[in-house]
Amino acid sequence: MRKLRLRKIASTIFAFCVWAAAIVSPTKTKFTSLVRFDGTNGSSPYYESLVQGTDGNLYGTTTYGGASEQNCYGDSCGTVFKITPAGALTTLHQFDFTDGGLPEAGLVQTTDGDFYGAAAIGGSSGSGTIFKITPAGKLTTLYEFQNSTDGANPLGALVQARSGFFYGTTSYGGGYCACGTVFKVTSAGTLTTLHTFVGGGSEGNYPEAGLVQGTDGNFYGTTAYGGANGYGTIFKITPAGTLTTLHNFDVTDGANPWAGLVQGTDGNLYGTTIYGGSNSGCGAFGCGTVFKITPAGTLTTLHNFDGTDGGFPTGRLAQATDGNFYGMTGSYGANDGGTIFKITTAGTLTTLHNFDVAHGVNPLGGLAQATNGTFYGTASGGGIDNDGTVFSLSAGLGAFVETLPTSGKVGAKVIILGTDLTGATNVTFNGAAATFTVVRKSEITTTVPAGATTGKVDVTTPKGTLKSDVVFRVTR
Repeated sequence: MRKLRLRKIASTIFAFCVWAAAIVSPTKTKFTSLVRFDGTNGSSPYYESLVQGTDGNLYGTTTYGGASEQNCYGDSCGTVFKITPAGALTTLHQFDFTDGGLPEAGLVQTTDGDFYGAAAIGGSSGSGTIFKITPAGKLTTLYEFQNSTDGANPLGALVQARSGFFYGTTSYGGGYCACGTVFKVTSAGTLTTLHTFVGGGSEGNYPEAGLVQGTDGNFYGTTAYGGANGYGTIFKITPAGTLTTLHNFDVTDGANPWAGLVQGTDGNLYGTTIYGGSNSGCGAFGCGTVFKITPAGTLTTLHNFDGTDGGFPTGRLAQATDGNFYGMTGSYGANDGGTIFKITTAGTLTTLHNFDVAHGVNPLGGLAQATNGTFYGTASGGGIDNDGTVFSLSAGLGAFVETLPTSGKVGAKVIILGTDLTGATNVTFNGAAATFTVVRKSEITTTVPAGATTGKVDVTTPKGTLKSDVVFRVTR
């Protein structure tokens, strides 16, 4: 539990030297501060990325804040919020410890319209919870962790697998060294522990981030510590729970991967380490790295941060519709408050924004590209009383559509998210026409048509044809 308390302190330290900094905006991008948290409506959005709902709004969590009692280390226990693309914020739920507290991870929306997430502490044993919340704000606790038997402190976001089950990690608990677990949980709250990290050797321990399901059906993740060299690992785990260590970090190629992985369109996995690398501009342990790794375990360091271009990246990368990856560093940069960057698959990095205290500092999470092409994210500090902000960044990318889920059998229900779908006349799955219903301007419901094969989903609207950001995989 000590690590959770130190995180808020670390965010304050990162922000200390940036109080009088000026905002710097590069050309061809537009940064907009949408919300400045004030404590009562939330505080300190940490390692989460916002998620776009079927209604076109964005949903997320704050680790602290809210108007409830000071039940979480002398602070309020955090919130779930909704924000419109224009910046109107609604607090949907305020945790009070009995139903969870300190929700550091983001949310995932399913085809039933509800969101699922995890709280790092709270519940009957204080070890954290898994919850479901409706877009209107009705929260249901699905599972309460019991520490020694099934894990504690889930810090990463859940991922819904193609099977419909949710998979996730706990950063502590699970018996022996209490080094964390990988679990599977149903939408009704039945949990199965798939793997318990035992510490020592090459296995790694303390998985801080969530998992990603690869195109091969396996899950990929990171441990923040441990492994053969003590600096964390990358692992693969089957849906049944067989774990394979793919890489042991050794500082020169990075150290302490706190963020989860993302699978690129090229089939490789991409991620960041908070420390390590070849530059010492941020201290003896380095400024962190961006890397790619093949599913077989061959790792390539794409970029070593040096402080001038940021340092300490803790959030998950996002591959945008232009094929590049976008991410953030938690500190350093021109104003010492962190940066937003773009990096190509070959490793060419461009700094897009340097954070300052007025508009937010220390962005610890990842970016989310909404279907209007704009990126949205959070900063854990800055703004009013250093409570953090929500912002948008336009990088000149066009609109697209997104499918929920991203795979399914012929006949399976699929929701298509977009920005202006009113008047749509045609929906195809890799060229196969589908019947559909326009529910609202941000949502189409359809089913996978007969004859569909794996490929992009196209939606024809009066303003043109919108393509899905990733291929839809037709399963058998």
